[in-house]
Order: sequence, then structure tokens, then C-alpha cells
Amino acid sequence: VTRPLPLSDAQVVAAWASLPFPARPGCVLPDALCAHPQAVPWQLLSPCGERKVSGCFAQSVVLRGVGKERKPPASPLHACGSTEEALHRYVHTLFPGAFSTSHVLEQPCHTQPPYPQFFSPFLTREGFLLDKPPRYPSAAVESIPVLAALQAAPVLRTLLRGLYKDVQKLNTRRWASFFSAGVEQDDFQEALEELRTLAQAYEMGCEADESEDEADSD
Repeated sequence: VTRPLPLSDAQVVAAWASLPFPARPGCVLPDALCAHPQAVPWQLLSPCGERKVSGCFAQSVVLRGVGKERKPPASPLHACGSTEEALHRYVHTLFPGAFSTSHVLEQPCHTQPPYPQFFSPFLTREGFLLDKPPRYPSAAVESIPVLAALQAAPVLRTLLRGLYKDVQKLNTRRWASFFSAGVEQDDFQEALEELRTLAQAYEMGCEADESEDEADSD
């Protein structure tokens, strides 16, 4: 169970991306999503020290470059009337209870020069996955489908608590010029405590209990 996090308190978000989004040539969005029923195939870009999603409080998800064609429904996702509906249902299934917004854009992300060509040989010019590399090398990848998200999520706890502990260790007596610039020691301590409180806002229920134990031992 997640601790409620009011949207007004969601001051920090973590960035995730799947670049390119793993879809095959001619693949429609429900096919691509159904290939990942347990977890979204994206990677954490923010320095939170964790690599797996443990839930989130709120998120905004955007997918570019994967379409939806009409064909007989093979799953609830295929029965959705639009790409936005399919993505929204998928995100809601993986993150139940979270406040989620989702958007689908037809245009992929263009990767012509000077975009670096660091892509796998298993990609087509349009950025779709191949089962094996082509017999003859193809031209540079010109575009890719991308899935990206900004999340107010518990993974931010590690980042914020780490920042709090690092700042807490500073010997402020050695930074006289910092405080002579107009920052008061009391204001500094208040900001430090607000950072600690902010970190606690991104905790899950069991993590909140652990944090309180840590606070007692500080």
C-alpha cells in the first residue's frame, strides 16, 4: 500500500525512457504492450540508485512512433478504440491506484545527423526491432519509437535521503563565505529539515516505518 502523496507535494520526479521502444516492424501498439505484461520496458534515467519500479504515486507517460491498426481483438488492449486508450489501460494495469496521464504521438523521434548513431544492428531505419541483423548493412537509423515517463515514485526516496545525508555531513563552520553571502544558519537548517521531510513523502508504507527508526537513531 502506498502512502498518499498529494499532487501539490510532488516536487520531484524521476525520468524513465525506453529508447528505442522495443517494437517490431508492422507492430501495432497493443502487440508491443502485450509483449511486456509484467513491467514497462523502460530504464531509469535519474540517479536514484534503483533500477526497478516499486510503484508510483503519479506519472505522465508519452509514447511516440507506434500506431494502432484495426484487427480482430486478441486481448483487452486490442479492443481499445484508440492508441491513447490502450496505453492508458496498460499503464493503469501496471500502476493501479496511481494518478496517471498518457499521451500518444504518431510522429517518432528523428535521429538523423548529428544525432549519434549508437544503435544496435538489429534495428531497422525506422527504429524497429529485427529478429536477426540484416544480411547487408542498412543505412543509418533515421527515426525511433520512444516511450518516456516522469514519475513521482518511491525510487526518489534514495536520491533525496542520500542528498540529505551528504549535506548534513557538511561542516558549515568551514563555509563562512557561504553564510556571509546572506544565508542564515537557521535558514540552512530549516531547508535541510525540509529536504528530509520531502524524502519521507516518497516512501512506501513499510519504508516509512524504517525511516522513522532511522530518524530515531540519527
